[in-house]
Amino acid sequence: MSTFQAPKGTYDLIPPRSAKFLAVREAIATPLRNSGYGYVETPGFENVELFARGVGESTDIVTKEMYAFETKGGDKLALRPEGTASVLRAALEANLHRQGNLPVKLWYSGSYYRYEQPQAGRYRHFSQVGAEAIGAEDPALDAELIILADQAYRSLGLSNFRILLNSLGDKECRPVYRAALQDFLRGLDLDEDTRRRVDINPLRVLDDKRESVQKQLGDAPLLRDYLCDACKAYHEEVRELITAAGVSFEDDPKLVRGLDYYTRTTFEFVHDGLGSQSAVGGGGRYDGLSEMIGGPALPSVGWALGVDRTVLALEAEGVELDIPSATSVFAVPLGEEARRVLFAKVTELRKVGIAADFSYGGKGLKGAMKNANRSGARYTIVAGERDLAEGVVQLKDMESGEQTPVGVNEIVAELESRLG
Repeated sequence: MSTFQAPKGTYDLIPPRSAKFLAVREAIATPLRNSGYGYVETPGFENVELFARGVGESTDIVTKEMYAFETKGGDKLALRPEGTASVLRAALEANLHRQGNLPVKLWYSGSYYRYEQPQAGRYRHFSQVGAEAIGAEDPALDAELIILADQAYRSLGLSNFRILLNSLGDKECRPVYRAALQDFLRGLDLDEDTRRRVDINPLRVLDDKRESVQKQLGDAPLLRDYLCDACKAYHEEVRELITAAGVSFEDDPKLVRGLDYYTRTTFEFVHDGLGSQSAVGGGGRYDGLSEMIGGPALPSVGWALGVDRTVLALEAEGVELDIPSATSVFAVPLGEEARRVLFAKVTELRKVGIAADFSYGGKGLKGAMKNANRSGARYTIVAGERDLAEGVVQLKDMESGEQTPVGVNEIVAELESRLG
């Protein structure tokens, strides 16, 4: 037993389960790459003000969950709790928006950090794949991102997820709704912290998961009843485009999401097999975020999908991913001369793109063949002194059990032919 363990609320990804996480990341990334999104990677920590301004100073993320610290040089930094603010900061810093090709379409994958009470599906360190389309106000972009996320989930074999959709209005109509909501909320029996939130950001109260709060919100005014004509038309076009693409969704007039920067389109992917932590991903439009962090007006939209929760959703549905074996060929040498020859052949196989491994540590035939079985290799190459004296190695098909001699100098070409 090691002296050290992973910190509370975190996890290690180790084989074979780690292969499932890699497959999920790849499945989410593939439709993005096929749709013009380029990869971006940002630092694991940023200036704390980036998140205070962008995510919102009244959010639980900033007030309770952010890992913030001061460096020896006096810089105030935070481990990134989400991806959008960092990606937008990177795009602005690199002047991607000035290169004449808007929207700037970016995707990312990485780890994020929030100090939360750990439970199944909620960790202090978690993994997401996200996408952002920066610099264009177009319902087709909102629809595109929702459709691509749906495509990614379905390519994995997920079926028991739902898409919740809402509009949060814009700077024209939301202030009117905000005032009406505040008047309603001030008449409820709320604790002091929640009353302060009513003054700062009343929409966040709608997202409060506590039953004592939710049971009082049944008659709360709905934002959809306050949308201006422009926001209504925008939202209706998003709905029509998604529907035309054959993607099912549910209108959820109480959907808010937990970040302050959202405007107009907001959506969430939920899976009913995950209990209380049912959201597997979500996103929306954030037309004012660029200005909040000191940039120009750049209407934008994006989402982030949780890799950990997607894996849990797959497991809840009993979906087994078709993950190819990491090793196609396993070499078993018997004797020093065979070690030299087969190690060289393994190196040759790797150079031509065949995944190959080797029996290290001088194991006997029985132990080495156990390793070959565990590796999942389709073929095993076995050679001893007598084989080499005849200029051959023994090629064993691990599925059929058939074993045939193949010339030492022909083994690479033979395996290329068999493995395609």
